[in-house]
Amino acid sequence: MPDRSQFLPHGVIPAVLLPFQEDLSIDEAAFRSHLRDVAATPGISALTVNAHSTEVASCTFEEQRRVMEITMDEVGDRLPIVHGIWADGSLEAARIAAAAAKDGASALLVFPPAPFTLGQTPAMVVAHFKRIADATDLPLIAFQYPLAGGQGYPPETLIHLLDAVPSIRAIKDWVGHVPLHEWQIRTLQARERPVNVLTTHSAWLLSSLVLGCNGLLSGSGSVIAGLQAELFAAVKADDLERARAINDRIDPLARVFYAAPFVDMHNRMKEALVLLGRLPRAVVRPPLVKLEAAEVERIRRALVEAGLLDEQGRRAA
Repeated sequence: MPDRSQFLPHGVIPAVLLPFQEDLSIDEAAFRSHLRDVAATPGISALTVNAHSTEVASCTFEEQRRVMEITMDEVGDRLPIVHGIWADGSLEAARIAAAAAKDGASALLVFPPAPFTLGQTPAMVVAHFKRIADATDLPLIAFQYPLAGGQGYPPETLIHLLDAVPSIRAIKDWVGHVPLHEWQIRTLQARERPVNVLTTHSAWLLSSLVLGCNGLLSGSGSVIAGLQAELFAAVKADDLERARAINDRIDPLARVFYAAPFVDMHNRMKEALVLLGRLPRAVVRPPLVKLEAAEVERIRRALVEAGLLDEQGRRAA
C-alpha cells in the first residue's frame, strides 16, 4: 500500500467517473471495472474520487464513504487516492476530511465553499482550511476557481492561506487566466516549501503544461489518462514535437467535452466510455440529464478523430 505520509500531490492524477444504474443507485460493478481500467494506465501518480467527476454534489456522505471503500478495495494498494472535500460549511468539510483520512485517502482536494460566491475575506478562507487541517494531517490540495465567480482566491489571499496552513501542498488550478496561472506556477512552486500546481485547464492542456506545472488533475483522465500521461512526459522531456502530436489527438475530445454547457463535461465523458465499451450506460443524476443523440454522435466522431475508435465503432488497438 502507498505510504500516505510521503505522498506529495504531483504528476498525472485522473479524476474517475461514478457509474449509476437506471434507478440512479451506484453501479458498483461498473465502478470497480472503471477503477481497474484507469489505474492500469502507465505513468499516472494517483486517482481522485468524490470530486466533480463523480458527481459529488449529488452524493450523500454515506455514498461518498462507500465510493472510497470500493476504491481502496480495488486499487488502494497500487495508487494513492485523492479524496474530494465538497461542503458548504467548514464543520461538514472537517467531518468529511476525518472520514476520508480514516478510510485510507492519501490527500484531500478542498473545494471552495459555495457561500464564497457572496464574498470572502482572507480570514474566512483560512478559517475554512484550518478546520480541515485540524481534522487530519493529510496533505491538502486547494482547488483554485476562477476569480470572477467569487470562489477563487486572489493572489494575496492565496499567499496568506499557504503561510497559515502549511499542510496545503498543491493547488488544482482552474483560474482560467493565463497570466495569473503562470504567476501561480512561478511563485508557488518556487516557495521554500514548494506548493505544486496541478493544472485542470483541460481545454488547453498543452499550453498550460508548457508553463511548467508539476502535474495535472483532470476528469478527462477518466477517458484519456494514457494520452495525458504521454503528453505530460513529453513536455517534461522538452519534446515539443511529440507533445504537439499527442495534443493533436487530445484536441477533438477537449472540444466536445468542454463545450457549452460546461456542466455537461462529465456527462459527455460517460458517453465516451460507453462508446468505447468501458461503461455499460451513461446515466447521470439530476439536475443533469441524458445527452441528445446528436451530441453523442459528436462525441463518437471526436473519438474517431482522436484515434480511439474506428469508423465501425471498434476500439483502436
